[in-house]
Amino acid sequence: MSNTDHLSPYRWTIVFASALILAISMGSIVNGMSAFVVPMQEAYGWERGDIALINVAGIVGLAAGGLIMGPQADRRGTRPVVLFGAVAIGACYLAASLAGALWHFYGLMFLAGFFGAAAIFPPIMASVGNWFPVGAGLAIGIASGGQALGQGGVPFASSYLIGQFGISGALGITGVVMLVVLVPLSLLLRQSPAMSAKGASAQVAQEKTYPPARLVIPAMSLAILLCCTCMSVPLMHLVPLCQDRGFALEEASSVIFLMLMVAIAGRVAFGKLADIIGALPAYMTATAWMGLLVYGFMWMDTLTDFYLYAAVYGFGYAGVMTGVLVSIATLIHPSRRASAMAVVSLFGWIGHANGGYLGGFLFDLTGEYSLAYAIAAYAAAINLVVVGTLYMKTRGPRLRAVSA
Repeated sequence: MSNTDHLSPYRWTIVFASALILAISMGSIVNGMSAFVVPMQEAYGWERGDIALINVAGIVGLAAGGLIMGPQADRRGTRPVVLFGAVAIGACYLAASLAGALWHFYGLMFLAGFFGAAAIFPPIMASVGNWFPVGAGLAIGIASGGQALGQGGVPFASSYLIGQFGISGALGITGVVMLVVLVPLSLLLRQSPAMSAKGASAQVAQEKTYPPARLVIPAMSLAILLCCTCMSVPLMHLVPLCQDRGFALEEASSVIFLMLMVAIAGRVAFGKLADIIGALPAYMTATAWMGLLVYGFMWMDTLTDFYLYAAVYGFGYAGVMTGVLVSIATLIHPSRRASAMAVVSLFGWIGHANGGYLGGFLFDLTGEYSLAYAIAAYAAAINLVVVGTLYMKTRGPRLRAVSA
């Protein structure tokens, strides 16, 4: 591989195709069910905690499936694995449009996560980092900004579809869109020059310049477990919180849509910040922002208050996932990134499932969300301690050599 191969203009095609794939797939799995919570409660009489478990099932599937799909991408390449995931997730959503029992939704969302989203997220995020040996922060920020777009856009679109076509119709249309859009985008993905047979062998000698994976992976796994527990409470329960304050589903969905549209800028900005001050310091900055502000949603009363506060919170919270992804790209050797991304992501999705279920469970227990949002803030505070410790152990000449 020549010194300029990694500068191919095609790398930006990879970035923007990845962003769109993540928008649809991850937006649907991570918190796409948030728009369905109240409609399902009204239509079927299910409790919110039970409905939240549909989302949990998808995230648990994503977490478990990543342990298989990440290593597969390291061995087989990004394109075939992501293409498989695109077909799987679309088919599961089409099948969900025919579901009528709660356990049907649990099973189908688990399969959509295990065979669909798990084949998309770890391979794509590792691939983007591999295409950018230098300046990966901005590229990863843009790609992960696609996920933020989806996490806001999918619930917003779902609320409209539910109103027009009902719960089953919304799920079916989502499945068709997945197949029509994700499959062609998956075909655009290529293996980075850095991961060609020649390039990979040339980089083996550089592996000793990276911090030990046995230190980085456990620390990042614990960190992401905590930060995702925090962020998933508002991601899954901000819409129901707004509805409890008397706002219609469309108005409530527009709050999280605005938050996650601002989050796109936040993910890109924190990616660039990571290129300037380092991945872990940028990650800590975003975590502090999120932890200090997350409980403030409980003090909002008017729709204008929710809009303004969601925008401020969303910009900073968005940097958390960018910080995680850039940290892995910085601290893990390219030949192991998809596998490492899968392991760390496992704990992230467990955190998402934990926070999402926690919000519903504590609401059913107490009749409101104060305790759930308070626990979210404490989780972010503990995460700061974990990431700060990792930063102290990995800073120095070796890490600077990797980042240079």
